[in-house]
Amino acid sequence: MNGNSMMPKRRLILLRHAKSAWPEGVADEERPLAERGRKSAPAIGAYMAHKKLIPDLALVSPARRAQETWELVRKGLSKKIKERDAPEIYEVAAGRILEVIRTVKPGIRTLMMVGHNPGMEDLASLLVKDGDADATGRMKEKFPTASLAIIDFDIEGWDEVAAGTGYLERFVTPRSLG
Repeated sequence: MNGNSMMPKRRLILLRHAKSAWPEGVADEERPLAERGRKSAPAIGAYMAHKKLIPDLALVSPARRAQETWELVRKGLSKKIKERDAPEIYEVAAGRILEVIRTVKPGIRTLMMVGHNPGMEDLASLLVKDGDADATGRMKEKFPTASLAIIDFDIEGWDEVAAGTGYLERFVTPRSLG
């Protein structure tokens, strides 16, 4: 992909869950969003709707904080999105998430994944070879909670996604939205 306005053949939207709380005695998978997370997730959803960043399918970690993030983001989107809980992306390495991506059906043009660090950040860094220089620099420096990486691919099917095949179209953080 180059930076022109042509629609990419495939688009991956990576969303790290919003800021979560750390309540005493609560299992990791059951941690809820913190107040800050409950504010930033709808802002990301509104941004996605405004910029027409609408996925065909969302794969969402079963962890409560990821589920709550997706619920708040989805409310801001203009249409019903196909979604699936994806326990195979909960707290796993980038390579495992990449394996999941490669199994996505070819009819899905825009795939969204709502997951966790370090997996999301490592996957984005692994996939991106080129892109908006400022966005790439900010993404490699820090991938904060509720951050959104939009990665475009010039490929026919998801099974072709590999290291260094992506173009970072944009990187958005709650702070960058104001």
